[in-house]
Amino acid sequence: MAKFFDSITDPLRRIAERQHIFFVASAAEGARVNVSPRPTRDTLRITGPNEVIYLDMTGSGMETAAHLKADGRMTMMFCSFDAQPMIVRFFGTGRSVFRGSDEYQALLDAHFDGKELPGARQIVVQTVEAAQSSCGYGVPFFEYQGERPTLREWSERKGEDGIKAYWQDKGLASQDGLPTGLEVALET
Repeated sequence: MAKFFDSITDPLRRIAERQHIFFVASAAEGARVNVSPRPTRDTLRITGPNEVIYLDMTGSGMETAAHLKADGRMTMMFCSFDAQPMIVRFFGTGRSVFRGSDEYQALLDAHFDGKELPGARQIVVQTVEAAQSSCGYGVPFFEYQGERPTLREWSERKGEDGIKAYWQDKGLASQDGLPTGLEVALET
């Protein structure tokens, strides 16, 4: 059944990178536990045996960033929906690297060929303290049909100024009132 590892092994890496979606869970004291789906394609990079990053796009909330700022704990989960049943989890701590910072640009250059997707607001960096594999026998089969273009198209229509206005209105605090740190990206 479940097996734990001190780092991301090559088989775990291959399983994670093959998925089209992953889930990020975070929490902070006094706040709701948050679980968010994220697209793997174009956004996820496993940068070492104990580090994972993903390019985070503007969405309806900033719960993960707020929780990482307040607490730091983060879990990523990948479910295999195809022939090989498997669930992979990365446990650790995370931090937000906001758009406009030198570190953000360095990560973008090193791991995304310097290409920023429309609406990108941060890169989340997870330090993986443990990885886990489990059977996934209860995960149903799903057939991948493609990526939804909606978020990218929305971001393109908003444009740079519209995205920043949206961040100002909806991105500075979590639903529980915790600060996200996004104001740093507004200054650039």
